[in-house]
Amino acid sequence: MNELVERVDEQGRVLVFRRGEGLSRFPGYYEVSFGGAVDVGESYQAAAARELAEELGVDVAVRFMFKFLCQGEIGPYWLGVHEAVITGEIDPDPQEVAWLGWMTKGELRQAVQHRRFIPDGQEAFRRYLDSQ
Repeated sequence: MNELVERVDEQGRVLVFRRGEGLSRFPGYYEVSFGGAVDVGESYQAAAARELAEELGVDVAVRFMFKFLCQGEIGPYWLGVHEAVITGEIDPDPQEVAWLGWMTKGELRQAVQHRRFIPDGQEAFRRYLDSQ
């Protein structure tokens, strides 16, 4: 089981980032979600909050949105999608994050056409937008 967190700010912009070049999966790809594996006995929500703290250096509340069976580039897995509103300073892990910036949903739609985004994250993000 994995989880993802869609991050938005108070204006509804989405935090987009480019993954570090040294990562084993999808190095240099763009993404809109932070995520990782859920530990044994850990809730999706707790895992989502932990991932934000580890990768972005933020301590914020996350809200569970939904879970779905993602077919995935590597294989199928259950994916929990959360939302977090970030209002304070961000201190990203430089090994995980090569670049980050806020985009409106329109700017993000344009970026997806011109940059390499992780397909699993894009599927989750489409479902997230459909749930709004």
